[in-house]
Parts: sequence; C-alpha cells; structure tokens
Amino acid sequence: MNPKSNARVFDAGRQCVRNSFSDQEKSCSDVSSRACTAFPLRRANLLSRFFALLLPSLIASFPSRSAQREQDFEAARTRMVDQQLRARGIQDDRVLQIMRDVPRHLFVPEEQKAYAYEDKPLPIGFQQTISQPYIVALMTELLAPGPNDTVLEIGTGSGYQAAVLARVAKQVYSIEIVPALASQAAARLQQLGFANVSVIAGDGYKGWPEHAPFDHIIVTAAPPEIPPALIEQLKRGGRMVVPVGKQSKTQNLLVLEKSTTSDHIVGRKVIPVRFVPMVSEPAGKT
Repeated sequence: MNPKSNARVFDAGRQCVRNSFSDQEKSCSDVSSRACTAFPLRRANLLSRFFALLLPSLIASFPSRSAQREQDFEAARTRMVDQQLRARGIQDDRVLQIMRDVPRHLFVPEEQKAYAYEDKPLPIGFQQTISQPYIVALMTELLAPGPNDTVLEIGTGSGYQAAVLARVAKQVYSIEIVPALASQAAARLQQLGFANVSVIAGDGYKGWPEHAPFDHIIVTAAPPEIPPALIEQLKRGGRMVVPVGKQSKTQNLLVLEKSTTSDHIVGRKVIPVRFVPMVSEPAGKT
C-alpha cells in the first residue's frame, strides 16, 4: 500500500469513528446519565478496532529494518565493485559479478559489519584478518580457476575468499591453522550454501596430499619462502598465487606456474603486499 492509500484509509477510518462518537453523544442527551457511562468504553473499543485494522497496512507499506539494512549492504557492494575494483584495474567480469554477489558482511564479526565494504582488511579474531576486497578480487583474477578445476586454499580465515572461489571452481579445499576459525568458517559456508568447499584445521605448510594434485593453489598468509609441499601438490600446468616475505620486510605477491611437461616453475612478481605471517604450528602450541 502506498502513502496516499494509507492516508485515505486513515482519514476514512477517523471520520467513521468521529461519526460514531457524535451519534453516541447525541443519543446520550436522551438517556439517563447511568447509561451514558458506557460511551467512553465504546469509544475505546472503536479506537482499538480502527487501529487494529489500520496498523498492518501501515507496517506493510514500509520495509522492515533488516530488509533496509540488506538493501544498504547491497548498495555498498555495488559501490565497492565500481570504486575499488573496476577503477583499480580488475577486469574479469566473472570476478566483478561474484564480488558484487557474495555478502562480505556475513564473513566479519558483528562489530565490523559497518566497515565490511570499505577498502581495508578487517580483524576476525585470533590475530587474523580478512583481506581487503581489492586483494581478494586481484588474487582470484590472477588465479583464474575454471568450472572444472580444484583449488587448494591455505588460510581459510572467515571463509570469504573460499566463498568467492567456490563460485568459479568445481571444488575448493581450504586449510586453516586456527581450529576455532576453521570450525566457524566451515559452519558459515555450509549455512550459506557453499557445498563445494571443504575446510579442515591443519598445517598449511603440508598442504592436503589426499586431494592432490590441484589445478590451482592460493595462499592467503605470507610464508618467508614457498613451501615445497605446495609446489609438489600443484598439478603440471597449474598456477599458484602466494604472498612471500617476512613480516618485517617487504612482501611480494607472486604468480607461479608449473610447466605442462615438467615440474619446472616460472614465477613473476605482481605487487608489494602486507599479509599476516603463515605459521606452521597451531595457535597456542609451541
């Protein structure tokens, strides 16, 4: 119902109640004062009935608070794609559409939701972060998985990068060093319907040999050197995107490609980056 319709309903109802009150008050002059004491109660009943009929129409004419919030997030995602991604050189239409569709605010803590579509990483607990949207889009574009490809991700975090990859790859296997983050991400991805993502808690330096070799490998934390197990588990003709470097020094985002006929690796630097360090032991253990 639109505002004009609401106004007409309200005016008609108000006039109806007013007429009823006038008729009652006119009748009251012809009856005893004892009978007239019932009129205030009748007024209250009429008002209650009137507003009971009108209130659902008023509520239905305005979006709920949660629906409005979702609309705001959707608008923020569109601005993010236009102002942060496309404007900075992301060109793959698949990636741009996925970044527009996947709700990043569902992968950050409640207190961070207002900043979900800003151009910056956000804390997700356990001294870990979710990468800024541009880096997620860039690494996905560089990796370029196809619909029949399997991807190994090192560093699940909140599961956002895995969700983005799941929209373009056949299967995503993701390893997270922090058990609590792994279980949270697995539950979140399942709840959101990403059935082609498998998450385990484990040491990313060892990879996931049971499902190797992989068409693509993406690493979302920075090792000081490229882990040999990951190179071994990369399929011939496959591609790896990984930030490399110590936290105290400059890190570089690398693209590594394995030959189709041998295990020879060719790499290139893309941009300097800043990632949390990749660790080889579960958090809290020595």
